[in-house]
Amino acid sequence: MKIGAATFAKRCLEAFYTFSLLFPVSPSLPNLDSVRCLCNLEPQNLTHTSDFLLLGLSEDPELQPFLFGLFLSMYMITVLGNLLFILAVSSDPQLHTPMYFFLSNLSLADIGFTSATIPKMLLDIHTHHRIISYVDCVIQLSFFVYFGCTDNLLLTVMAYDRFVAICHPLHYPVIMNPYLCGLLVLVSFFLSLLDSLLHCLMVSQLTFCPEVLIPQFFCDPSELLNLACSGTITKNVLVYCLAAILVGIPILGILFSYSRIVSSILRIPSSDGKYKAFSTCSSHLSVVFLFYGTGIGVYLSSVISPSRRSGAIASVMYCVVTPMLNPFIYSLRNRDIKKALQTFLSRPE
Repeated sequence: MKIGAATFAKRCLEAFYTFSLLFPVSPSLPNLDSVRCLCNLEPQNLTHTSDFLLLGLSEDPELQPFLFGLFLSMYMITVLGNLLFILAVSSDPQLHTPMYFFLSNLSLADIGFTSATIPKMLLDIHTHHRIISYVDCVIQLSFFVYFGCTDNLLLTVMAYDRFVAICHPLHYPVIMNPYLCGLLVLVSFFLSLLDSLLHCLMVSQLTFCPEVLIPQFFCDPSELLNLACSGTITKNVLVYCLAAILVGIPILGILFSYSRIVSSILRIPSSDGKYKAFSTCSSHLSVVFLFYGTGIGVYLSSVISPSRRSGAIASVMYCVVTPMLNPFIYSLRNRDIKKALQTFLSRPE
C-alpha cells in the first residue's frame, strides 16, 4: 500500500523515538525532546503557539488558598515597603544624596520586577486558570528582563558610589555630581531596555509545539528557550553573550570596587574608623549577596535537581523574597532612613 511522504516521515520519527527509549543515544543524535515534539504533530504544524500553560508552584487544590494568601501578603509588603522608602527619601532634603538617589531607583525597579510576575500568579491561583497567551507571555518576559537587568546594573552603580565614597572621600562631591548620577541611572535603564528588546526579538523567532507546559509561575526566558522545538542554538549563543556582557561585567565591576574598598578600609588605623567605613557598605553587600546568590541558586537547582519544578520554587527567592527584603535591609540599620520614615508617617494629613 502506498503512503504519502509526510506519513512516511512521521512513522520514521515515531520509530526513531521508540528506538531511542530502548537503546542509549550518543550525544551526536538529535535532541529527544525535539523528536518527541515532532512525533505528536502533523506535518507543517510547527508554528508559534497561541497559548502556554504555567504549571505554577503546586497543583494541590488544598494548597491554593495558602499560596494565594502568602504571595498576596508578600507582594503587598514589597510594594508598600519600597514605596514608603521612595516617599521617605523624596520628602527629606537631607537624604537627597547620590546613595539614596540610587536606592530610590532600586526600590522602583524592585516594585516593577515583582509586579511583572506576581499579579499574574495570584490571578492564576484565584481563577484556577493557568493559561497565558503568547502575546501576554512575551510582554511579561519583557518586563521581567527589563526590571531584572535594571536591578543588576543599579547594584553595580551603587558599588561604584561606595568605592568613590570610601576610596576618594575628598573628591566624592565633585565626582558623584547630580549630572553623573542621573546619567548612570539613565544608562542603566537604557541598557535594560535594549536587553529586554533583544530577548523579545529572540523569543519571537522561536517555534513551539501547540501544547507547551512551562514548569514555572511566569514566562521564564531560559525555560522558553529550552521548550522551543527549533532555532535554539543561535539563540542560546546570543543569550550567553548577553549574560556575559550585562551580568558578567557588572559582577566584575562590583568585585573590583569592593576589592579596592577592602584595601582602603584595611589601611585605616583605628578600629572605629574601619567599622564606620564597613557599615556604609554592609547593606549594599547584603543586597548584592541576596540578589546574585538567589539567582545562582536558581540556576544550580535547575542543573542539579532532576525535578524542573524545583526551579520554580527557587525562583520565588529572587522574584519575591529579595525585592521584599531590600527596603528592610536598608532601613533597619540606617538612622537617617528611620528618622525620615517616622517624620513622613507622623506628618499630618
